[in-house]
Amino acid sequence: MTTAAPVIEIKNLHKAYGTLEVLKGVDVHAKRGDVISLIGSSGSGKSTLLRCCNLLEDSQQGEILFEGDAVQWKGSGMARRPANKQQVLKMRTNLSMVFQQFNLWAHMTILQNVVEAPVNVLGHDRATVEQRARLILDKVGIGDKCDVFPAQLSGGQQQRAAIARGLAMEPKALLFDEPTSALDPELEQEVIRVIKGLAEEGRTMIIVTHDMAMARDVSDHVVFLHQGLVEEEGPPGDLFGAPKSERLKQFLSAVSA
Repeated sequence: MTTAAPVIEIKNLHKAYGTLEVLKGVDVHAKRGDVISLIGSSGSGKSTLLRCCNLLEDSQQGEILFEGDAVQWKGSGMARRPANKQQVLKMRTNLSMVFQQFNLWAHMTILQNVVEAPVNVLGHDRATVEQRARLILDKVGIGDKCDVFPAQLSGGQQQRAAIARGLAMEPKALLFDEPTSALDPELEQEVIRVIKGLAEEGRTMIIVTHDMAMARDVSDHVVFLHQGLVEEEGPPGDLFGAPKSERLKQFLSAVSA
């Protein structure tokens, strides 16, 4: 029996901004149903790695594969760019990104925000998408907010709307970039409950997070990045219960202080 290729696979990825090397040869992969958390101090390369996954950022070296299909590149080094626009579109529509600052369209209602991309990017029937969008908004606990605008919602409600918008694309994986860091603790818990529910459903997710409790509770695998490299990785029980590297021990001690 052949094993399915990982949904997303990163091999020896390098990314620099001018002379600043942010990723120095990183390997990460997420199989179908995996929940991978990326942890590390600010500037360790977590968010950059996530943005490279769905080609929001260009990398200079290394491979990115989506379901076993390697990204095609043209140019090299700082001039390297994806060579196939259709491949980029396929990856971006299958790897839904949920941002720290929600990125909802302020002039659209919550329902319109969720419906927009499946209709205009994927070309799906509006009535069908709208029906499904209402179910998704119910699922994330804001089904009664369909007709209001983002500014009328709390931060936690806006982030749940952003998650609903990602789910409406029926993606192969969800990419979360610090989904709770802009929220106060009470609102944070609303979003964490939704993410835990998605993990229990077997959704493939890569989560950049500062929330160690969430990383421990929802992840199958945790990757600790330090200065652009994978310093340590493994099951959450190992990383949080018995960290091997001194740097990880220091980091966990600092964040729990």
